[in-house]
Amino acid sequence: MAVKSQVGERVTAGESIRLKVKRWAWLAFCELVMIASALVALFPIYFMLVTSFKTQKEYIADRWGLPARIAFDNYVAAFAGKAFGQWFLNSTILTVISVLLVSLCAGLTAYALARMDFIGRRLLGNLNISLMIVPPVVMLVPLFLLMVELRLVNTYASAILIYVGLMMPFSTYLLTNFFKTVPQDIVDAAYMDGCSNLGIFWRIMLPLSGPAFFTLIVVNAMWVWNELLIALVFLQDNALKTLMVGLTVFKSRYNLNIPVTMAGLVVATVPIVALYLASQKSFIRGLTAGAVK
Repeated sequence: MAVKSQVGERVTAGESIRLKVKRWAWLAFCELVMIASALVALFPIYFMLVTSFKTQKEYIADRWGLPARIAFDNYVAAFAGKAFGQWFLNSTILTVISVLLVSLCAGLTAYALARMDFIGRRLLGNLNISLMIVPPVVMLVPLFLLMVELRLVNTYASAILIYVGLMMPFSTYLLTNFFKTVPQDIVDAAYMDGCSNLGIFWRIMLPLSGPAFFTLIVVNAMWVWNELLIALVFLQDNALKTLMVGLTVFKSRYNLNIPVTMAGLVVATVPIVALYLASQKSFIRGLTAGAVK
């Protein structure tokens, strides 16, 4: 018995079965690769979470197994000193202020690049894109000298200004592309009603760009929260250390007690995971916005 394949050729039933087996084998191989990749990515999280509930003796006896009982002694030890709470507060302050400032500044800049006609607009847009490829480490020494001249080292302002400046190129690029997808008829109707550019941005662009701003907030918050180099250089005072910088000291202080260190890392991970889960739908919509018309 012969059947037709997808390309119109006549094949035997045996050949058809072999083709199906090959396709199923390929799909099974792809599934195994994806499962293996997921396990590799999730294993550090498993190790960090499980270890945070172990005692030091349990960790030495079995590093990969589950704890005999769930105890929060390591978390109590992590929060025993006032330093950990101060580090957490510093990271929160820097993240919230930096993300709010860059969202506002990038939104206004992106609206000008996307909707306003002025001399040098294309040049500024290309310059903004070129700044995205400049690594922050290249600007570290000039920025430090500048902050020394301004007497802003060991202040929140130094880190916030640098964070905003480093996040502006990508934030502006993302919002510019999104603003271009808003129908021009809506903007023209607002102009005819006497609305100013600032009014259009506030009353039209912001409500329509919610998913894009949610995506921007999540991405920028993750970067600022996990940033280490700038906070280490510009916030040298112990009272101003961020959580990531503090955890490096925390690790050296408790280098023989890995479970306590893992407990501190879990606490540092929870806020970002919670932020992503809370805005997951908006984050995905923001990533796919403008993909189709």
